[in-house]
Amino acid sequence: MTPSNDASNAPGFPYQARGSLRDRTLLVSGGSRGIGLAIAARAARDGANIVLMAKTGEPHPRLQGTVFTAAEQLEAGGGRALPLVGDVRNDGDVAAAVAAAVERFGGIDVVVNNASAIDLARTDEVDMKRYDLMQDINVRGTFLLSKLALPALRESVRKGHRAHILTLSPPLNLDPKWAGKHLAYTMAKYGMSLTTLGLAEELKDDGVAVNSLWPRTLIDTAAIRNMPGGEQMACAARRPEIMADAAHAILTGANLGSGSSNTGNFYTDEEVLRSAGVTDFAPYSLGAPEEKLAADIFL
Repeated sequence: MTPSNDASNAPGFPYQARGSLRDRTLLVSGGSRGIGLAIAARAARDGANIVLMAKTGEPHPRLQGTVFTAAEQLEAGGGRALPLVGDVRNDGDVAAAVAAAVERFGGIDVVVNNASAIDLARTDEVDMKRYDLMQDINVRGTFLLSKLALPALRESVRKGHRAHILTLSPPLNLDPKWAGKHLAYTMAKYGMSLTTLGLAEELKDDGVAVNSLWPRTLIDTAAIRNMPGGEQMACAARRPEIMADAAHAILTGANLGSGSSNTGNFYTDEEVLRSAGVTDFAPYSLGAPEEKLAADIFL
């Protein structure tokens, strides 16, 4: 089985790009592995500039790769990378990452809010340190990185570029089912989605697009594999490249349906790729037939 942090966009995936991120600068949080690295690797293939901000600067006993090995992979794939060890919970780290991106590459065109923590425990069992961690990384980190990048994103628009904030968070589904299953995590992920909703409205006259992207199925990541029963769950998952291709389509301005605005949307990966012309999703699977894939939560 392909390792979950292998973000190389190998031949055989069905997405055919209609645009390019060449010379655009992306600032990606938590991009040392998994979906964040896959999104960065897809942009690197175009010749994009990638600023990776992640906590893993030294090898981790349970997690494969560091921000530095991720940067090496991006440069080998055709991009230019700036690896930064930093924590989205730390105001100084986030401000330094934004400043470093502007200094190294002359600005920021895209922010990808990928950093996230997960704990599916019910209310009786959830540890409050884990609750605080999810609130600090998911909600506050997304808000902070988006906030501090706004001047650079507005400058990107003034330069005639397509500026974008893309957050990996689910549609705001108020079916009580999801709050009842794992209230603490639902609150944290919906906080990210509320940031998308609010910023899209706040920035609609500034030309900065703000959207969320969420997978239709489970995605094979270290976060999934490290959960109880994670190896079995991963067998019914898709590769991170499906999210990378969907993010690429969104960020390059692919036509995602007549009448849809380019901001304030809560996309799923399948929805985006179907609009981009993909009809066969089997290549993104780890081998399970389509009808056996596990649906992701919140949908």
